[in-house]
Amino acid sequence: MKTAKELEFEMNDEPISLYTLFNKNGMSVEITNYGAKIIRLLVADRNGKFEDVVFAFDTLEEVKEKEIYFGAVCGRFANRIKDGKFKIDGIEYNLPINNGTNSLHGGIHGYNEKTWTVKSVSQQELVLELFSVDGEEGYPGNLSITCTYILSDENEIKIHYEATTDKATVIGLTNHSYFNLKGAGNGTVKDHLLQINANFYTVLDESFAPTGEIRPVIGTAFDFCNPTLIASRIDAAEFAPGWGIDNNWCLNKEQQGDCVLAGYIYEPLSGRKMEVFTTQPGIQVYTANWVENVIGKESKKYDRQDAICLETQGFPNSPNVAHFPSSLLRPDGKYDEWCIYKFSTESL
Repeated sequence: MKTAKELEFEMNDEPISLYTLFNKNGMSVEITNYGAKIIRLLVADRNGKFEDVVFAFDTLEEVKEKEIYFGAVCGRFANRIKDGKFKIDGIEYNLPINNGTNSLHGGIHGYNEKTWTVKSVSQQELVLELFSVDGEEGYPGNLSITCTYILSDENEIKIHYEATTDKATVIGLTNHSYFNLKGAGNGTVKDHLLQINANFYTVLDESFAPTGEIRPVIGTAFDFCNPTLIASRIDAAEFAPGWGIDNNWCLNKEQQGDCVLAGYIYEPLSGRKMEVFTTQPGIQVYTANWVENVIGKESKKYDRQDAICLETQGFPNSPNVAHFPSSLLRPDGKYDEWCIYKFSTESL
């Protein structure tokens, strides 16, 4: 069943629409094929009251022109590639620089700005496709991508990424939703608890790109092995004091590709909890550090530290660090990764 609201806009002759998935529990998620973005996510609290828990905008024009990563699928390579360059088989590739001295989230016009083709849609599943041409934003290879959104009756949003290439390339996809379990625009996330199943994190240089060094979290502000109030760590000197967290953790798993619990956030007032499961090796935690006085849905204000992104992904800058989990995709391989956001409530 297709439940689409036409947004009366076309790009590259592809219509842009908004699709609503809903389950038997009343939970629903609205997704647009522009940037494969999650626009609205209604989740119940412990008393059965539903609230929209993601940042986004009411109109397509705002989605395009304001904070371009809200809810988006980022690629061809999410996060930072140092100095916008890497080598494959001795050939150097150069990418657009769009974040200090680095390339971020696929370049100037990443997948967050592409109109994805709708392959199929039903009450609980939306399948989107994108063809990324050889040389786009400097990346080699024609890449065929499928992104499937599934809303389960277990209150899970399952995101399945699949891709193949005709030439060796690098790839790393993630969803960049900004969550606040009190409701988007209802204040800070510093009162949320955060838990991350990671004993190590990747060290950053002055440009915020990983150096290649991996350090243990124990005894540092990066230790979220136990549930920790975000307010107690968010302004620590190890992060960006006064701004927040924007770092990658190395997830605990027995072998690469295992789908594991990466961690969770919990908001005590509403009782909402969001667990994150993934096949990917890392998770980038970002606390909306650069969001300032943005007017979002229903004229609500979004500000710094008012949301948290839990971006499951490959390690940032992995194309340049041989001992990081590989982001290389060759023509005889397949990119096949999952991210699952599972919602529940806890009683007082």
